[in-house]
Amino acid sequence: MLSTLARITRPALQRCTSSVACQTIRFCRRPEKVLHPPPTRLTFVQLRGQQTLGSASLSVASHSVRHARALDEERLGEVEWEDGGQSLYPFTWLRDNCQCSLCTLQSAQARKLLMSDLDVHTDIDVVEVTNDSKLSIVWPDQHTSVFDAEWLKKRSFSLEARQAMQEELFLNERYYWDSKLRIPTANYQDILNDDKAALAWLVALRRIGIVYLKGAPAEQGHVARLAERIGYLRLTFYGHTWQVVDKYMANNVAYTSGNLSLHTDYPALHFAPGVQFLHCVSQAEEGGDSEVVDGFHTAEQLRREDPEAFHTLASLLVDFTDTGTDYCDFMLQSKKSIIDINEQGQVVRINYNNATRDSVLDLPLHQVQPFYRALKAYVNIMKRPENVVTYKMEPGDMVTFDNWRLLHGRKSYVSKPDKVRHLEGAYLDWDEVMSRLRILRNAVN
Repeated sequence: MLSTLARITRPALQRCTSSVACQTIRFCRRPEKVLHPPPTRLTFVQLRGQQTLGSASLSVASHSVRHARALDEERLGEVEWEDGGQSLYPFTWLRDNCQCSLCTLQSAQARKLLMSDLDVHTDIDVVEVTNDSKLSIVWPDQHTSVFDAEWLKKRSFSLEARQAMQEELFLNERYYWDSKLRIPTANYQDILNDDKAALAWLVALRRIGIVYLKGAPAEQGHVARLAERIGYLRLTFYGHTWQVVDKYMANNVAYTSGNLSLHTDYPALHFAPGVQFLHCVSQAEEGGDSEVVDGFHTAEQLRREDPEAFHTLASLLVDFTDTGTDYCDFMLQSKKSIIDINEQGQVVRINYNNATRDSVLDLPLHQVQPFYRALKAYVNIMKRPENVVTYKMEPGDMVTFDNWRLLHGRKSYVSKPDKVRHLEGAYLDWDEVMSRLRILRNAVN
């Protein structure tokens, strides 16, 4: 039986022919119950207990073409596979994606064929299967295209194949959690030095939304070093990195010692950072416990318990603002839905920061009270004890989390001159995180 991480990382390791060790992350036992909240494809798991993550041995599928023909009337190429089944490919798509050196720059995996030169009504003169089981097509202008069977199979237009490809590319499946979550934990040095450990970290970050790292030196500079493992830091108006300490005339509520309510960072930016790192350099004399909530899980709870409130938060645009001086002076303004959903109705992002929610509320009068009612209902769900995970960072600890998904907060604290609470933070975007994940997956496999 695969361990929890093996199940989580399995889609990311589909091409692995040998076991992939993931012992560097400690995680949780098999979930006691699994629910599938409609209409999303996400999974809710109660994660508790702790164990060393196992590895998954995954087989590689191999595909060969048995027969191919052109269906002229339907303008489709039909491929029959040796292992059974058929796939259909439009003529136009096949011509557009010719893999020859005239049509594709292989060193960049980029298309050279211009759209202005593509005949979108092209026919096929000859289609055949080569001796090495590739699909060969001769077009009316006598140009020849040859397609590898494996390449074609992955790009099948069937619903199942399309979903599998999207999951391989983006790891869209998420695992919901509540207060029973035992946060996945890894060693900071292992992440820096071992590709398998780094891959397991990023897959868990994508699936669960949060991973805790231990063993970093208790000094500044290590969020930047960790970011270099991925690519580069996201520069914002607070700098490449920022110091979370109690500051005189603070330009952000995070730079005070008071309670921080659950929030996502930077909804005042039209494109908020996707991933956040927080490194504990030193901890307060008392207080300062951190809190996190799975925003996707609580949003689904709201959808089930109060569909009207969910619709309100997913449809109305709210103004966010942030003004001040730090890395440079800034005056930000954005409009966001509190809950972002995609075309399938799946929750894909939470945008909520009560501190930077603007007093400007660009809504008709009749929508103001329903908005407040809906937001209050969502916040009440977030704050339920059964949804909140609380932990206290110690010097050298680092937490990495999905800023589009998790709401995080902090309890008030008391510092002394020799016990000052100091966290260093940094942002990255999901584009570079997912880029590194795919590169590591190829390297490990």
